[in-house]
Amino acid sequence: MSTSKENTKVILFDGICNLCNNAIKFIIKNDKKNIFQFAPLQGEYGIKIQNKYELDSKEIDSIILVDGDKVFTRSSAALRIAKDLRAPYFIFYIFIVIPAFIRNFIYDLIAKNRYKWFGKTESCMVPSNELKSKFFD
Repeated sequence: MSTSKENTKVILFDGICNLCNNAIKFIIKNDKKNIFQFAPLQGEYGIKIQNKYELDSKEIDSIILVDGDKVFTRSSAALRIAKDLRAPYFIFYIFIVIPAFIRNFIYDLIAKNRYKWFGKTESCMVPSNELKSKFFD
């Protein structure tokens, strides 16, 4: 793992969304290079990052990837995350060639219905002791 959280890629996610929480568990399981750190959008660190980059999570309704000073949202974030996962999942990055407006239409459809289709929890996911170092907040 990187020695500093500032040198990693940070994924901000909806901490009360079941789909999002399961996606984070999937990413952790397939992040064999150990490059991702995580923070719920609703947490202190997530809010700090949203303010720093002038992001409105209510408008974005998205997973957010912070890679250095670059910020990616919606389908671009998801595909860039996939690029850094182990085989065969990195192959999904090929979909980056599809125009963003098409990718984001599909992404937004899922994002808008995620609570209805997958449910939500009352509070943000609490990582296990062995995973706490991967999370801000």
